[in-house]
Amino acid sequence: MEIHRTTVLIAGGGIAGLTAAARLGSLGLDVSVVEPSPAESGAGDDRRTTAFLQPAVATFEKAGVWARLAPEATALWTMRLLDAGGRERAVRQKADFVAREIQDRPFGYNLANTAVRAALFERLGELPSVRVLRGVSVRAMLARAREALVTLSDGSRVRARLAIAADGRNSTLRQAAGIGVRRWSYGQKALVFPVHHDQVPHEHISTEIHRTGGPLTLVPMPDLEGRPSSSVVWMVGERRADRLATLDDAALGAELTAETMGLFGPLEIAGERAVWPIITQVATAMKAERLAIAAEAAHVIPPIGAQGLNMSLADVECLARLIEDAEDPGAPALLSAYQRRRLPEVALRVGGVDLLNRFAQAEVQPLRDLRRFGLATLHTLVPLRQTAMRLGMGAGG
Repeated sequence: MEIHRTTVLIAGGGIAGLTAAARLGSLGLDVSVVEPSPAESGAGDDRRTTAFLQPAVATFEKAGVWARLAPEATALWTMRLLDAGGRERAVRQKADFVAREIQDRPFGYNLANTAVRAALFERLGELPSVRVLRGVSVRAMLARAREALVTLSDGSRVRARLAIAADGRNSTLRQAAGIGVRRWSYGQKALVFPVHHDQVPHEHISTEIHRTGGPLTLVPMPDLEGRPSSSVVWMVGERRADRLATLDDAALGAELTAETMGLFGPLEIAGERAVWPIITQVATAMKAERLAIAAEAAHVIPPIGAQGLNMSLADVECLARLIEDAEDPGAPALLSAYQRRRLPEVALRVGGVDLLNRFAQAEVQPLRDLRRFGLATLHTLVPLRQTAMRLGMGAGG
């Protein structure tokens, strides 16, 4: 039976797992990444994007990939929140949060997921201490005092000082360690797709509309086919989401134009759509013997405020900082420090996003009025507004 040896084994070849490999590989550590897909497939019409806030950008810089990504990034200078009441289509409250008020950089940048993955794989190819094991998955893990013995789907084994579970919400490594999750749903789904809006350019403003059913967000992205474009994340009740998913592009664009109250002019669907159930899921622990739990293996939240993948990269950065000067990257004290730093932060952000989503869904008039009043107060009081902006960006670990 073939046995590989490495310092760190990362389960999961998503953006978080690949970033962890690039970040740790850039420190000179021996890293193996287990990536179930056999090879990078063509992107097709997949134009999904992610807004990466400044702490995540700093992690990309340390991982050696930001220089590749910067030319393809769209800066996010303003976060605009609109309260649109209940079922009526009218803006009741508007609040702009402007990055220049607290710093000389944008809040972050929107990037195509395919571009991020391509840049990460290119970077990993430059790092001699990183090996990507493609077409295999993790089957089991046996934790020992000094190492983890991980069995892969092809029967081979990997001995590692530390294993990182970045293998998604149904993480095999998390389950193997006996770590449970708390999970709840909202009766919502999110439709994700790009749009053209020729009449009204985005001007580097990310717009989040709160109305009955859930938030609707348009995030600036680079021009597509020479036309102003944004990425849409539209959260609605499950029944409506299923109906919207069946519409042709023209009908969906017309309904979205009405939902956005014509603020962007006519909206035209510009690529494939994806539909995702909205849940919150949080692991009861973020470490076990010789194992760190990170990214969606540790936390899944609704797509509000660009928190999800940014929280995942904050996990990565926290681990990297702890490991950088450590003799043993899987030592109990190091993993305890990781959990001690990340669990409270995760709990805070999960609670905040959960509350925002529930308020955005509210149909009862008093709660709708409270939502409007809260947004007005947050925006009007300068110290509160600036604190909210800093908290929203996170600390990156």
